[in-house]
Amino acid sequence: MTATATAPRTTAATDWRALGTTVRLVVTDPALLDSCNLLLARHLAEVDAACSRFRTDSELVALDSAQGRPVRVSPLLAEALAVALGAAEATDGAVDPTVGSAMAAIGYDRDFTLVQEDDRPVRLNVRRAPGWRQVRLDRATDTVTVPMGVRLDLGATAKAWAADRAAAMLARAAGCGVLVSLGGDTAVAGEAPAGGWQIRVQDVTGPVEETPTQGSYATVGLHGGGLATSGTAARRWQRDGHELHHIVDPGTGLPVRTPWRTVSVAAATCADANAATTAALVKGAGAERWLTGRGLPARLVAQNGTVVTTPGWPTPVPVEAAA
Repeated sequence: MTATATAPRTTAATDWRALGTTVRLVVTDPALLDSCNLLLARHLAEVDAACSRFRTDSELVALDSAQGRPVRVSPLLAEALAVALGAAEATDGAVDPTVGSAMAAIGYDRDFTLVQEDDRPVRLNVRRAPGWRQVRLDRATDTVTVPMGVRLDLGATAKAWAADRAAAMLARAAGCGVLVSLGGDTAVAGEAPAGGWQIRVQDVTGPVEETPTQGSYATVGLHGGGLATSGTAARRWQRDGHELHHIVDPGTGLPVRTPWRTVSVAAATCADANAATTAALVKGAGAERWLTGRGLPARLVAQNGTVVTTPGWPTPVPVEAAA
């Protein structure tokens, strides 16, 4: 499922790629688009250098060689880690940043465009993730301790957190309404256009790089906070006859088996929304009840295409076949 922002006439938008995904920036003052885009590019470059699991020179990868010793990290990485650990606690461990080794084991150890081209064999073993409670983060000193052998993956939180951070930063700097979407995970800040930011939530059944042409969709108006989606249909690949995807169950270390194809959630922040979408896929049949109990508006698409929504999902919610 993707979330695509439609730019009203009084806004300006630009699209490009970073962090291995699509980037969309929309501002309510067209004269400020270029300057905002420069700030966004700088911010995302800093996030990549701090949080990437695929760069040998990133701060996150450097933790792999710490041998369990406390490491002083940048405030940026410390903030990203705090968000990841907070998401783990809020989802009862369904979202767990200690799945890094499991992600590498199933072949997702590089940018997704390269994963699809890789034909190395994989060995699928059930192995529970070490567990987020083993990671120690001291925000007073920005020091983190990762047990020996534990590899971190911030994929379930960092992109959405970066969108939140960027939207807030740009709205403060420009004094206008701002929308930042990273791979469909969308954060807004500042004054929204009349009627809110119009977001088309599209169910995707094919490769992530392809423009969706089929599947149900809904258009919602977003006035604040964030909207995020997670799914098992888009980022898929095959190895040794195994059909794999990037949503890992921390309880098994394997791609999750879930009744849901995609889940979209609106929340106070994009990071909260994205953690909830991933957790919903992991929780499976109990996802609808879990989301409802936390007061999170959500749209869940089952493997057979059936659409289920929880109370508070933004209206109007027309569900129809895309042309």
